[in-house]
Amino acid sequence: MQIQHEQSSSKGAFFVAENGTRLAEMTYSKAGDALIIIDHTEVSDALRGKGAGKQLVGAAVDHARKNNLKILPLCPFAKSVFEKVKDFQDVLS
Repeated sequence: MQIQHEQSSSKGAFFVAENGTRLAEMTYSKAGDALIIIDHTEVSDALRGKGAGKQLVGAAVDHARKNNLKILPLCPFAKSVFEKVKDFQDVLS
């Protein structure tokens, strides 16, 4: 599963697309230069049960580590992943 990333000046998304259709997406907003706020995660039924949502959160964690960012997970799904995966918690705000 290939996770892609797009970013504008104030928002961004990590997503999985197939044939031009997004099958999974996690969106975030930037809050200043050092914080991103994960606000929504959605996975289509086609990918349900395959760990796509967790992989999206993992991609955000990798991005945060590479760019010296902290993450505030307001999305209930992302928040639950952070609670379960201790290795991701170093980037929490």
